[in-house]
Amino acid sequence: MVMLQGAVTALLPQISVRFIENAIGKNFDNASELEAKPAYFRQLRAIGVGMVAAAGTDLLLQSAAEKGDDPDTADESESD
Repeated sequence: MVMLQGAVTALLPQISVRFIENAIGKNFDNASELEAKPAYFRQLRAIGVGMVAAAGTDLLLQSAAEKGDDPDTADESESD
C-alpha cells in the first residue's frame, strides 16, 4: 500500500496537494485559496520516491527472510 501511495505521490503530486487542501479545509477558513509552490511539488515527488524505495526494500527483506537467506538469522544460528 505504501508503495502505491509513494508512486502516486511521485508521479502525480497534484492529487496529494488536493487531498491536503481538503484535509486543511475542514479545520480552517479560506483553505481553498492556498496555492502550492513548485518547490512543494518537488518535495512531494522526493517523498514519493523515498516511499517507493523504502517499501521496495522492505518487500525484498521480507522475501529474503521467508526464504531463510537472511544473513542476520544465519549468524545467530551459527553462534548457538
